[in-house]
Amino acid sequence: MRIVFLSRYQNTINRGAENFVKELSKKLSERHEVNIPSGRDADKIFRIINSKYDVVIPINGRFQSLKASLGRLLGGYKLLITGQSGKGWDDILNLVVKPDVYVALTEYQEIWAKKWAWGSKVIKIPNGIDCDKFKPDGEKINFDLERPIILSVGALVWYKYHDRVIDAMSELDRGSLMIVGEGIKKDELIKKGKNLLGDRFKIANFKYEDMPKVYRSCDLFTLPSWGREAFGIVYLEAMASGLGVVAPDDSSRREIIDEAGLFVDVADPKKYAKAIESALKIDWQKKAKIQAEKFSWDKIAKQYEEVLGKFG
Repeated sequence: MRIVFLSRYQNTINRGAENFVKELSKKLSERHEVNIPSGRDADKIFRIINSKYDVVIPINGRFQSLKASLGRLLGGYKLLITGQSGKGWDDILNLVVKPDVYVALTEYQEIWAKKWAWGSKVIKIPNGIDCDKFKPDGEKINFDLERPIILSVGALVWYKYHDRVIDAMSELDRGSLMIVGEGIKKDELIKKGKNLLGDRFKIANFKYEDMPKVYRSCDLFTLPSWGREAFGIVYLEAMASGLGVVAPDDSSRREIIDEAGLFVDVADPKKYAKAIESALKIDWQKKAKIQAEKFSWDKIAKQYEEVLGKFG
């Protein structure tokens, strides 16, 4: 079977969507021919049509999904769209173009998507994690920060709500906060972090290949992003690395993290701080690893193989 992922920012941005493409394509290429055009090539629909693919998977939504949907009239391929954008207009538009299959990442998203599906088949397959890459044992980094070190990983944009972690950590008289990411709120977060936490705070950015070392160098993970977060692969990366998680209290995060963390109203700094303090008293490594292994890419790829098999 010939499969193509249309991923405009592949190899230029290391977001969850691009990592999803990288890892799943690697697994699928063991049995199929898989291509990943990026940049402008990801939007050249006539080239895609002429390449005679069996399955097209657009990643960037909106106009790209629309073009890929219309291209079926000439290309004769099947269209599969995954809900990497999360609940909202982007994925409503992904459903409006009527893909042959829409893949929801959580039960919450699956229930929501079925209300907008209009004839498309909706199934649930979560994102995955490479448990051989992300693991507790291995090289670590000295961040020169007071321990315990709380880690938050994600783009430095408003809807990741890194500022809430800073507020929560300011309620604690010990421990440091390491935020890893890039984005337009970087300067604002640095100013706030230094003001409230002083030497107990750092922002840095690392290559994706170095992220396993980053996780295993910290003591606890948290990301207080908004409820429309589609999934949050970083939670899997943290758990696979043996870290417990403190997360927003919603159904999606409870499904992903389960018994490997604590859940809290992250908008309340005092409650958030108390949850972090409580989580630091627990040895999470065994529970975290067991939970992460439920999402191994081997298991996730098999679920995609079942879907592709029905296209054959």
